[in-house]
Amino acid sequence: MQVKITGHHVEVTEALRTHCEEKMAKVKNHFDQAINVNITLEVDNKVQKASANLHASGHDFHAEASESDMYVAIDMMTDKLDRQVLKHKEKLKAH
Repeated sequence: MQVKITGHHVEVTEALRTHCEEKMAKVKNHFDQAINVNITLEVDNKVQKASANLHASGHDFHAEASESDMYVAIDMMTDKLDRQVLKHKEKLKAH
């Protein structure tokens, strides 16, 4: 799985990059069909936003979170993405 991290009005430091990759490893453990993930980190007037687009074979997932701390926003965003992936995986098993 390729992880591409971009920053909008924020510099993507090595600490932010490793935090994102560690959190996305959890999603990868639950769903191995993921091809690539585009993560965008942005700052908009004291609000930290993290959004991700995950492209898997046959389906795309999108999650977004806003918080006052960037690390908390990344955590919330990956939790949302993980729930979407697990729900999709359960639907595949039910059929």
